[in-house]
Amino acid sequence: MGEVVKGQCKGMCGVKANGKPYRVLIVDDSAFIAKQLSQILISDGFEIARIAPNGAVGLEVYKEEFQNIDLVTMDITMPKMDGISALEKVMAINKNAVVMMVSALGKEDMVKRSISIGAKGFIVKPLDRDKVLIRIASILED
Repeated sequence: MGEVVKGQCKGMCGVKANGKPYRVLIVDDSAFIAKQLSQILISDGFEIARIAPNGAVGLEVYKEEFQNIDLVTMDITMPKMDGISALEKVMAINKNAVVMMVSALGKEDMVKRSISIGAKGFIVKPLDRDKVLIRIASILED
C-alpha cells in the first residue's frame, strides 16, 4: 500500500498490504461527481465495487455486499434517502463500516452529525484529487 507522506499519497494508496485493491461503494445522485470520484480512485489503485444513485439503492447494495466493501463514499444530499439516514442504517449493519461523507461547502452541521453517527471523515465538493486521496488514505490507515 502507498502511504501519506508530507500531505501526499505516495505509491498506490488504493492497494492493501496484501496487494489487493480497496473496494469502494460510491453513493451519489450526481452522475458527474460519481464519475469524477470513480476516476480519482481508480487512478490510485482502488476498485469501484458499485455506484449507487441514492441512499436507498446504496443501502441495498451495502446490505448485499458489505463483506466485500472496504469503503463507502456517501453524498449527504440525495433524493429517496439522504446520506445521513443511509449512514445510520449502514452503521446498524456494520458498526465498523468505513464511510466517508461527501459534502458541498456550507453543510458543516450535517458533517458534524454524520461524524457523531460513525462516519470516519468527509470530502468537500468540488473534488480535489490530492485532497480526496489523502483523506481516504489517512482513514484507511487507522
